[in-house]
Amino acid sequence: MSSNNAQSIEQQIVLITGGARGLGQSITRAFATQGAKVVINYLRSKDSADALVAEIGPERALAVAADVTEPESVAALFDTARAHFSSPITTVVNNALVDFSFNGDGRPKADTITWPDFDAQLKGSVAAALHTTQAALPGMREAGFGRIITIGTNLVQNPVVPYHDYTAAKAALLALTRTLSADLGPQGITVNMVSGGLLRTTDASSATPEAVFDLIAESTPLRRVTTPQEFADAVLFFASPWSRAVTGQNLVVDGGLVKD
Repeated sequence: MSSNNAQSIEQQIVLITGGARGLGQSITRAFATQGAKVVINYLRSKDSADALVAEIGPERALAVAADVTEPESVAALFDTARAHFSSPITTVVNNALVDFSFNGDGRPKADTITWPDFDAQLKGSVAAALHTTQAALPGMREAGFGRIITIGTNLVQNPVVPYHDYTAAKAALLALTRTLSADLGPQGITVNMVSGGLLRTTDASSATPEAVFDLIAESTPLRRVTTPQEFADAVLFFASPWSRAVTGQNLVVDGGLVKD
């Protein structure tokens, strides 16, 4: 597999985990707008996933229920997608988020957080990415092309609100992103992360007080809070031919709040 191999986005079959709602929905729409075929993974959001398929069109969109923390469920997802599109998934966006609410007032603090809190987030971030990567590799090798994109957080660099479990899991996911990039780079498969701050507005940030959004906006050079659509545009970069020489990187998309 050539290390400088690239496909246009419209040639790709893209899996977006948690792709039916929130940020995942914006990422799904971004890829669909650029002509990609999209596999919309969901756990419980069947109605949202089916609505997206109807919006994009069944010839270019497929909704598949799967628990990405379970390797057998992920393997079945990949088999279903290959059968539907008659080709393997070439691009994976690890976006799915274990149930989490960005509510600083309601978060568990150092003296109350439990290891099961960490375990759930690690499974949702690290185990899920491992499962999708392992399921994707045979098809990527067959296609002679592969893109793996993980979704991180700027709280790793700037933990202004100590969401201990969520941030620790995303830090581990960043490490996995980098080690996978070293392992898979010789095969022409790139692995990169896009990290956001608080987005206005997703399901996870719906509990965030308006005053917090205002404070973040005032702190950024752009004087506004990043939208899910703007974040999704950055995800497209790592799937596009323009990033063919980029791997193992973490792109922070938060209006310049954190400079990593």
